[in-house]
Amino acid sequence: MLAVLSDSMAAEDCTQDAFVSAFRAWDRWRPDAPAEAWLHRIAINAAVSYQRKSRLRTIGAILLRLGRPVAGPDPGQLALDHDLAAALRKLSPKLRAALVLRHYHGYTNREIAAATGVSERTVNKRLRIAAVRMRTLLAPDRTRFPFDGPGSLSSNAGHVRPKHKTR
Repeated sequence: MLAVLSDSMAAEDCTQDAFVSAFRAWDRWRPDAPAEAWLHRIAINAAVSYQRKSRLRTIGAILLRLGRPVAGPDPGQLALDHDLAAALRKLSPKLRAALVLRHYHGYTNREIAAATGVSERTVNKRLRIAAVRMRTLLAPDRTRFPFDGPGSLSSNAGHVRPKHKTR
């Protein structure tokens, strides 16, 4: 998709649209044809449609520019997003998946467990570990990353039980 569209955001949108279209058309797929080729065709059609629609969007953008100027992104929020993304990249994929599914997508522990194929207890443990690691990665500036308020990295308001060794 990226090679067709030359825009990573557009490629992501078209990929998602292609999978949604494939899911909706699954009953029309013929088992004698390769699923990869069928899905690839759907993806290419999504990219072509996106390019066609983007020409119409550019006309809309020109009309917007002629009107009231659009406000740009907040530089403070961009810095915050960059720091959070950098910290997330330092987590292991399993911890990152649990944290993102919980705090960015709003999944419950049960939903995360079903999506990742682990128990709810494992999800809870991964969320606790991820919260502790994110705190250590982001701790130098606690004013920018309030950990004890609503929407914090932990539902227990920053208090993590110590891990007991059992032997």
